Amino acid sequence: MKPLAVFVLIYLVACAAPQRHEDSLYQALGQKEGIQKIVGRFIFEIGDSPQIRPYFEESNLDRFYEKLTEQLCELSGGPCRYTGDSMIDSHTKMNVTEADFNLTVDLLIAAMDHQNIPHSIQNQLLNKLAPLREDIIYR
Repeated sequence: MKPLAVFVLIYLVACAAPQRHEDSLYQALGQKEGIQKIVGRFIFEIGDSPQIRPYFEESNLDRFYEKLTEQLCELSGGPCRYTGDSMIDSHTKMNVTEADFNLTVDLLIAAMDHQNIPHSIQNQLLNKLAPLREDIIYR
């Protein structure tokens, strides 16, 4: 095989290789635009929940939207960098219960369902968010 043919073959194989897992999650969520839609719907779900809405009554929803979009974008392997407060700083004195945390996760799932995100992709994102749990509840 000629060197040019070998180079072309290697290039084609490399291009056909699956994307990094991180990139594929970001892509599967619809990139930044898709994440923005999920976050927008999540805020709607929060506002519609009498149990969770009180946690956000003093929040700047524009900032929440911006920072959660950054966070989900970064966690999913996108090009964004989260520039918000730490989860501990954000949730200290909120005393989020485990039940309310779980309900909030359910609201995020509902937002992703609304955007037709497949459950396998939802689970990948939730797996990325799970380590933050200990920094949120009972603070």
